[in-house]
Amino acid sequence: MFFMNVYKKYLTTVALVWAAYFIILLFVYMLVFSPQLDSKKRIEDKLATTKLEYESIVRKAQEGHKMKLDEEIELLRSKVEYFTIDFENSANLTFDISRMAGAGQIASFSIRSRDDSRRTSDLTEGKYVSESQIEVSFNAGFHQFATFLNALERHMPVLFIDRFTVNGLRQSASGPQVDMNLVVLVRKRQDS
Repeated sequence: MFFMNVYKKYLTTVALVWAAYFIILLFVYMLVFSPQLDSKKRIEDKLATTKLEYESIVRKAQEGHKMKLDEEIELLRSKVEYFTIDFENSANLTFDISRMAGAGQIASFSIRSRDDSRRTSDLTEGKYVSESQIEVSFNAGFHQFATFLNALERHMPVLFIDRFTVNGLRQSASGPQVDMNLVVLVRKRQDS
């Protein structure tokens, strides 16, 4: 019985020490780890919210970017129309130039399409656009020449004046001889 009392006393002491350590550890856990767990939960919630906001912004930015690209494509298409003429309307271009010459009172006017395959290169021949050259010859004084040149520069689509020569030696009553090489960009027919 004596051993029983000693063991009982010893076990009670050990149990009380263990209980005290357990209470102290529980108290430390409550003071140190519990606030960190709450902080971790708040951070995870904030991360999830931020991630949703980010995905929403990226989605909207992509939609906005697509709209911006569509607007830019439309702007570029309008610029292409400013500098090029449809293949179907390219035949009417010689009539437009002749009309401008008539309005500028140009004498001895002649116009012809230039089919010079030697000048055509990979730089002037594209997948969607090709270069068409027109030769114009006429006699004109300075005022008529300047008026005609101004009309050509204002033409829509743009006519590029590749080169011109004014030959005063072959001067007639209506002015010196002018030879011009005009270039126009023609949109090719696209197979649908």
